[in-house]
Amino acid sequence: MHDIEYIRKNPEEFGKAMKSRGIKNFTVEEILEIDHKKRSLTTKLQDLNRKRNEITEEIKKLKMSKSPCENEVEASRNITNEIEAISLKEQTEKDNLMNILSNLPNIPAQNVPIGEDESSNVEVRKYGERRKFDFAPKSHYELGEGLDSMDFEQAAKISGSRFAVLKGRLAKLGRALVNFMLEMHINEFGYTEVYHPALVKNEAMYNVGQLPKFSDDSYLTTDELRLIPTGEVVLTNLVADKIIEEKELPVRFTAYSECFRKEAGSAGRDTRGMVRQHQFGKVELVSITTENQSNDELECMISVAEEILKQLELPYRVMLLCSGDMGFAAQKTYDIEVWLPEQNKYREISSCSNCGAFQARRMNTKYFLEADKKVKKYVHTLNGSALAIGRTIIAIMENYQNPDGSITIPNVLQKYMSNDTVINK
Repeated sequence: MHDIEYIRKNPEEFGKAMKSRGIKNFTVEEILEIDHKKRSLTTKLQDLNRKRNEITEEIKKLKMSKSPCENEVEASRNITNEIEAISLKEQTEKDNLMNILSNLPNIPAQNVPIGEDESSNVEVRKYGERRKFDFAPKSHYELGEGLDSMDFEQAAKISGSRFAVLKGRLAKLGRALVNFMLEMHINEFGYTEVYHPALVKNEAMYNVGQLPKFSDDSYLTTDELRLIPTGEVVLTNLVADKIIEEKELPVRFTAYSECFRKEAGSAGRDTRGMVRQHQFGKVELVSITTENQSNDELECMISVAEEILKQLELPYRVMLLCSGDMGFAAQKTYDIEVWLPEQNKYREISSCSNCGAFQARRMNTKYFLEADKKVKKYVHTLNGSALAIGRTIIAIMENYQNPDGSITIPNVLQKYMSNDTVINK
């Protein structure tokens, strides 16, 4: 959510920021006009309430002195009717303003490149050597089907398109990755593990910016609960409507979550294999910080996600996303893209974002300043994948494949795989 005070004081800056995010169907003047109407009505209500209170006191005095007060009672009744009418108008303007602001994305940080799409993203660094194959590398789905451990046909019969069934040691590889990632986040980086619901109320989705703009992208149940599109929804809402002591920050949460997305805007994209699924597993990181901590926390979070790939010895690159390619709630985002040999390109495997105070305003989460307990500020929230399980399986299969179609298990995972070294048929 945006700070209306900021928009009033910086209308031109705000307009430029929204333009850089690709928003064209609004004007700052429209926001300010609605805000002006709302504030004028609020002032009128305050004046009328004060006037009614004065008349109420006058009526009390008249009754105590047993003097006539019919005119005053009539005046009070008229003011009450006027208050009710103006209150309705004020609420309408409030709703109009909230509707506009709720659908506008976060303002990009100053060091975010301006651009319309991924072509303006900036490569920050690369890690690892790409493997040179002496045979033509296969795709993960060819390898998986060859191992009789990845079944798309039966999954489609059971659930429809964009679902997969993993069996045997490929299923075990997924479980190994979850254990490996969570153990690292908890033991080496100080995150608190969370086990959480996969169904949430609309309010929780609104708090992190998933609603109202992306209502068509999530699955809604008949009793108005939604399946989470990311663990970020629950982990961030763990501090909703709270006031935290500054000394307690940062707070860091991690969880493995099954996530669900309709992928409504991805028709025709990545229809083969496991790259883009309606259901997928992900290990999520969420941090709650002070405003002064959040920039450093983002760098810390991206390094945590990178460490997973380093341990797995998978080549990757880190990209700083441009203004037009960031997620709705983000003010700055790094993507990690892992190398996929069969596709001969890097593909996203993690996204880490600093959302600033954007989500905190929506969910009303603040912290006391240590130096002055009377001063409260909105927390900053951050989230990141570390990592998406399905895409990590894909990367391991394609980078660690052998000429006979078997998959060498990365050294760091072998202890989670009963000390097996190879996945074969």
